[in-house]
Amino acid sequence: MKGWPSLGSGWLLRPSQGLVYDRQLVILSLALMAIGLVMVSSASIAEGINIDNDAFYFVKRHGIFLLICLGLSAFVLQVPMERWQQFNTAFLIIAILMLILVLIVGREINGSQRWLPLGLLNVQPAEVAKLALFTFLAGYLVRRQDEVRGQWKGFLKPLAVMGVMSVLLLNQPDLGSVVVLFVTTIGMLFLAGARLSQFISLIILGVSLVGFLIVTSPYRMRRVTSFLNPWEDPFGSGYQLTQSLMAFGRGGWFGEGLGNSIQKLEYLPEAHTDFVFAILGEELGFTGVFMVLLLQAWLAFKALHIGQKVLLGGRQYEGYLAMGIGIWFSFQTVVNVGATSGMLPTKGLTLPLVSYGGSSLLVISTAVSILLRIDFEWRRDHMQARQREAL
Repeated sequence: MKGWPSLGSGWLLRPSQGLVYDRQLVILSLALMAIGLVMVSSASIAEGINIDNDAFYFVKRHGIFLLICLGLSAFVLQVPMERWQQFNTAFLIIAILMLILVLIVGREINGSQRWLPLGLLNVQPAEVAKLALFTFLAGYLVRRQDEVRGQWKGFLKPLAVMGVMSVLLLNQPDLGSVVVLFVTTIGMLFLAGARLSQFISLIILGVSLVGFLIVTSPYRMRRVTSFLNPWEDPFGSGYQLTQSLMAFGRGGWFGEGLGNSIQKLEYLPEAHTDFVFAILGEELGFTGVFMVLLLQAWLAFKALHIGQKVLLGGRQYEGYLAMGIGIWFSFQTVVNVGATSGMLPTKGLTLPLVSYGGSSLLVISTAVSILLRIDFEWRRDHMQARQREAL
């Protein structure tokens, strides 16, 4: 391991020093990426033939995204956490500018203007905005912790920032990302010690606003009514959900076998993106579903565990950020699985590290690398402290 490059304090110590990265977190992430590559390969065959007469059209692109993710992760692992804390406001400003830019020159797909075309890659600023807000919020909670705990002003300032980003996201429109931002933000504020009255008030306000947005938007209202009773209009508003439920129903306990899905043959729209979990259920059955859910839950738990231990160790910025990433991962997983299984209204959110989507893969891989760096720095500091005590 000698000779690895380093920024700041380095990113990997020699085995003789007894310090390596969290292997569980690395294996979990790579396992989910591998499952995603296999399922995208299976689920996208018909769509690839339809678009470019190439059964492996999406598989090639997904593979390229994964290679870019690994390269980006190797870079992020070398960035000390103090740099994230130092430049979190600049990162937030860049994300907001991207959200503005996508409304001006963004590419429209399926009625939503959410993508910035950058050559071979269409960047989705909403994904960048999630990580940017959470890195900023972690820094704010460190700088203004007493204000957050004792004054409404300190509690409302980060909500104002989230509100600006939410307005820009709703103009795309992207309610799903707004809900992720909202839930993760209130979770981080609660962990920072916000008063219960503030917490309850914010939840009531958030639920009321989401309800208002649904009632005043015909297409969102159709999604809710189709979620409540998709079989009432199985060939109209309830089509996607009924096809997804059929996929799960065909899967049974052990599935139809990898590659044997019927629903992916252009019966289920977006089979390789938002609804890849349904194809997984059809081909691998309850056993495969349970395994992937276990891996996702384990990934979220690892993030929360890292956040807890570094908070207790006095590294507040890293602790709040790790906790925020854990809440983000777990909530987004719940929404994606809930939407594909009919437990929640359909929302365009990917299954972390599994669904097809370059922007989501890149940003979530970056977040995992940040978790690895946080854990590494905590281990390094504890080892150095023990060495000093031994001397």
